[in-house]
Amino acid sequence: MSATMSAPSSTSSTSPAASSAPALFDLDWRRIGKWGGLCAFAIALISLIGMPVGLDRRTIIEGRLSLGYLALIWLPLLFGYVVSKRVVLEGVDTPDPGARDVLAGLCTGLLAGLGPLLLILGIDNFNLRKPLVNWSPQLLELLTFGRDIGYGIGAWLAICAVLGMLGSTMHVLPKDVRRVVSIVTFGLLFISVLEAAIDDLSEGFGLEGLTDAMYAKRGGLTVKYSIILVVVLGVLAVVTKGRVKGATNHYRGLKGAERKRASVLLFAGVAVLCIVLPMFLGKIMNELLANVGLFLLLALGLNIVVGLAGILDLGYVAFFAVGGYTTAVLTSAESPFFAPELHFGFALIVVVLIAGLTGLVIGAPVIRMRGDYLAIVTLGFGEIIRLLFMSDWLKPYFGGAQGITNVPHVDLGFAVVKGTDPRSVFYMILVFCVLAIYVSWRLQGSRLGRAWMAIREDEQVAEAMGINTVNTKLMAFVVGAMMAALSGAILAAKVGSVFPNSFMILVSIIILVVVIVGGMGNILGVMVGSFVLIGVLGGPRQPGLLQEFQSYKLLIYGALLVFMMLQRPEGLVPSARRSQELHQEEFLQDVWLKGEDHEEEEAAEEAAAEEEAEATAEGTGDPA
Repeated sequence: MSATMSAPSSTSSTSPAASSAPALFDLDWRRIGKWGGLCAFAIALISLIGMPVGLDRRTIIEGRLSLGYLALIWLPLLFGYVVSKRVVLEGVDTPDPGARDVLAGLCTGLLAGLGPLLLILGIDNFNLRKPLVNWSPQLLELLTFGRDIGYGIGAWLAICAVLGMLGSTMHVLPKDVRRVVSIVTFGLLFISVLEAAIDDLSEGFGLEGLTDAMYAKRGGLTVKYSIILVVVLGVLAVVTKGRVKGATNHYRGLKGAERKRASVLLFAGVAVLCIVLPMFLGKIMNELLANVGLFLLLALGLNIVVGLAGILDLGYVAFFAVGGYTTAVLTSAESPFFAPELHFGFALIVVVLIAGLTGLVIGAPVIRMRGDYLAIVTLGFGEIIRLLFMSDWLKPYFGGAQGITNVPHVDLGFAVVKGTDPRSVFYMILVFCVLAIYVSWRLQGSRLGRAWMAIREDEQVAEAMGINTVNTKLMAFVVGAMMAALSGAILAAKVGSVFPNSFMILVSIIILVVVIVGGMGNILGVMVGSFVLIGVLGGPRQPGLLQEFQSYKLLIYGALLVFMMLQRPEGLVPSARRSQELHQEEFLQDVWLKGEDHEEEEAAEEAAAEEEAEATAEGTGDPA
């Protein structure tokens, strides 16, 4: 009897362990396989593009990490984070992250390690150099860390597994710890990657000694200062906890005169920074700021056309070219046919008028089209304008492929703006950008701006409400053309010449990416997009802060555009109206859920009131 009684007890004592084991390994293997396979494919793709070998010369941490290896190891970390991310649904209980999530990240990392494993074995055994240019011994040496094949395979499997596990561990860590780790990691990478910009700033502020100690002679942070920066950034993350978010919420909560006063102070601070900072910067950084301002002026004009009016204009570079060539013809002494040699200020008036007329001529026949048809037609017009300036037919007027040279400097009377002086060019561009921002802001809040946004949301409804959609869209075309022409005029004066190759269709695409990534319909978003994309990656021919990525710029632009369209179509800094348009279904669902909760609360309150009334009636003996 005792033996039979002891058997169930032993089974029951081991049941928790038995039940916990399946729970730990009860993972979503399909999800792990999908993200692990995608990570392995991404590692192989980036390797065969040539990015690791091309970026390996750029050191991040002296003797420890290069930009080439960083281009690979961030992928398992990211995919480990993604595979453990859970979607929180309204009204559905979501379990807290735990050991299962860490295990899922570990398995995802192991699958990601198959990417470098297959590459190592493939390069070692097969010669595919003809179809794949970067299938090279240099890539094999980088993947094996300069050692044998077995060491490279084992190292990558271990590295990817650990990084995948670390990525998933971010969900397990407390929120405050996760915030500190993120700030320290991104801050350290930011300081290391932007070494050239920090060196330039240190020269202006007289801090060369500090940067000489921070960075090694061959580039990259020293190990000693990397540890110091980790401590400093960690302390800053703890000290500033919640303060930035609190200040932002406080500003958003201001109303009336207080909001206006805070906005004026904020604008004054930004204005002082824009005026004072270039005085301490060198030529490289001032040239970079000038390029950012030039593309910002272009993006502000396209934001009116695309962001406010909803007109997908892929030939926007045509107005950029009109502004540049008009300025060159009116100011250059070497204009082939007509050379009045006007002052830049008088030429600008003619540039604006001709740009407005060009906007009318191009916009009138195409403005009645919608969607893809409009995009294709504007794309064709943009290419037609460039080919006309390059053609032999118009060569006696615009110089053909040789363009127009010897465009004079801008004489302001009290100063001369020269292309060789990036600081003066930046200040001139800053004036035009401030003017364009003010015009865009006033237009956005005007009756015309509200008509543009109504057309963007639903053109048929806007037309039914009495808006003349053709004239309104044509006005957006004209205003955008004028801003683009101003940017082209500044480019001609800055460079001192204009050529057809400066106005490739790629310029339109990059400006459109700037507007989309920053936030369509939002002036602040366009500014952020210009600084992030043009400042960091650079323009079509202009270098950015990350000059090492010059060869991979278009690839990054394309990947970023696809990611933004899938994950955040409203942009980095979206406008409230645009967010509601793109997330209308989610907004309505939230309203419905809140309404349902409100109905449940009302029903509970009514039931409680009825029970209280019944109890009162029983106490008083009232039959009711």
